[in-house]
Amino acid sequence: MTESEPAGRAPQNHRTIDRVTKILEEVVYNPGMTFAELARELDAPKSSVHGFIRGLLAAGWLYEDNHRFYLGPAVYGLTLASGHIRAGLVTDSDLAELHEATGVTVFLGVQAGDDLIYVAEAGSDTLSGYAARSNIRRTMLETAGGKALLAALPQSQRNAYLRRRRNTDAQLIEQFLSEYDSIIETRIARNKVRGGVRSGIATTVQNQGGEVVAEVTLVGPTSDIEPRDKELSKILLEHVDAWRQRTRRPRESV
Repeated sequence: MTESEPAGRAPQNHRTIDRVTKILEEVVYNPGMTFAELARELDAPKSSVHGFIRGLLAAGWLYEDNHRFYLGPAVYGLTLASGHIRAGLVTDSDLAELHEATGVTVFLGVQAGDDLIYVAEAGSDTLSGYAARSNIRRTMLETAGGKALLAALPQSQRNAYLRRRRNTDAQLIEQFLSEYDSIIETRIARNKVRGGVRSGIATTVQNQGGEVVAEVTLVGPTSDIEPRDKELSKILLEHVDAWRQRTRRPRESV
């Protein structure tokens, strides 16, 4: 505000901001929109719309898949700190109860394009919490939760993902394919990081219609996780299955 501007001046629209927010709003309510559809909705020069979209893609606010646009991982990364967005039927209390039952860190994650994004946590220790906040984008093949989500995808989508990653993640793809049958059979995916000293156990979260909406991962020192693998897997599946049986949406979720 300058000296010539009155205090309490009403906010004013800005054409560039309006167009950028319009793009995000359209993608929120109509995921999978094409460039032509967005340009038509904005009623703006295609060159301008193209520039806005490229900038949003570069910053992670949008992602593009088969020439269609969706909300990008940057949106979901912000929610880990705010805690306001959940994967539909999962609440803070759910995650807290799972943490209490297992005694290990619990993360709730969603897929955003080719990435896994953690959107909530419970009982996070210092190392796990720092890692989740400092690296909001996780390649799905590098995480237990990502592998659980990847295994649950329709075959065509899963194969398309693996083709996109084959030049950079050949070893991870081979490992995932060797684990795939076990993940399908047990509903549990596993992963180790930091030279094997940290481990994760994950499964998918489904709604009443059977649609996969998220994943839940239990994370902790391998020395704690591995000896309790069967116990922790059983508790994790029991809690996730109970969430699916709800007949109405919890008040706490948004």
